[in-house]
Amino acid sequence: MGYDVKTGKQLWIFRTIPQAGEAGNETWEKDSWQYTGNAGAWAPLTADPALDYVYLPLEAATGDFYGGHRPGNNLFSQSLVCLDAKTGKKVWHYQLIHHDIWDYDLPAPPILADIRVEGKPIKAVVQVTKQAFAFVFDRITGKPVWPIEERPVPKSDVKGEWTSPTQLFPTKPAAFDRQGYSDSILVDFTPEIKKAALKIVSRYKKGPLFTPISVYDPPKNLGTLMLPDAVGGANWQGGVVDPETGMLYVSSSTVIRPMSLEAAPAISDMDYVAYMGNARIGPYGLPLVKPPYGRITAIDLNTGDHKWMVPNADTPSWVKDVPALKGIKIPRTGLPDRVGMLVTKTLLFAGEGAGLYGSDGGGGNKFRAYDKATGNIVSEIELPANQAGLPMTYSINGKQYIVVAVGAIGHPGELVALSL
Repeated sequence: MGYDVKTGKQLWIFRTIPQAGEAGNETWEKDSWQYTGNAGAWAPLTADPALDYVYLPLEAATGDFYGGHRPGNNLFSQSLVCLDAKTGKKVWHYQLIHHDIWDYDLPAPPILADIRVEGKPIKAVVQVTKQAFAFVFDRITGKPVWPIEERPVPKSDVKGEWTSPTQLFPTKPAAFDRQGYSDSILVDFTPEIKKAALKIVSRYKKGPLFTPISVYDPPKNLGTLMLPDAVGGANWQGGVVDPETGMLYVSSSTVIRPMSLEAAPAISDMDYVAYMGNARIGPYGLPLVKPPYGRITAIDLNTGDHKWMVPNADTPSWVKDVPALKGIKIPRTGLPDRVGMLVTKTLLFAGEGAGLYGSDGGGGNKFRAYDKATGNIVSEIELPANQAGLPMTYSINGKQYIVVAVGAIGHPGELVALSL
């Protein structure tokens, strides 16, 4: 909804689930638009004051993992929507997931960037996603900067489910985190650990990105292994862009997690509800996937190419202290969390995450400055608690400060100011 900031008068409404007679209503088959909810924007919106446009990163519709009650592609769920801020009229939209059944909400505010591709200046908007894609569009027209392909994806075997035969894959940039299952992604610190991991995954359904969630049927099927899982990939921390270089920095989590569906008439009138499993179900309580468990990736938006990737943290104690790993040299693994970042003229600042919307074992209290050109750590300090929000910066009398919100269990939230 749009309001007059001076009077509070409502000026317009844009319905993210189109009502009768509105464009997109036909994508909610069997009149499912009448009773389906969500498809809101829980991530912050982004505005371009020069264009008078506002960009909406919209989420999945009810339910997150079962869509049998809402057949069709379900516009405008899982869409990046550009509205005229004065009128609320849709300028353009692009649906990034058809009929979502993975809870892959658009999780972060769209990022505005002025880039140059093959010599042509483009006013771009970038949407990072839970499935670890960065979709790049001309923010005026909505045209993809690089082609986006519709590719076939697996069909659901769940009774009553409606599955889109294709999903969208950008040709550039490449995914900034692991996607989908293969034996090669399993934890392999030792051959014995890899063998044990293979035995564990044999009881789960597995497949590429967009493999549908399956019905819980023990002991032969304990659910579907999702990678990325339902909290990403990227999440609310999103990414940051260096306006001078056009470099996108995005933080992501590498977590494979079991998900399953069950009929639960005692708690829901939907045919199925979803259950989310623990991410550390590998041998010795390790994740099933091999590290890094959290990463920061630099992507040149002028070319679509990745420049570097580094783990977002050191190796945690729940890896280092596993007796079976004693004497084994383990590279820096990072933590299964996304980190709030800030880019300046010379440095990239990032913490270790809050542990909120992270995973089992996420969050940490270190705050680092990285060389933004290489990813090398320039400095590291310890905060009183986990970083709980995005860093911000300001300057007074020529002196620059960075402020970080921190908090943790047993530690009330506070602001920590650092000076450069």
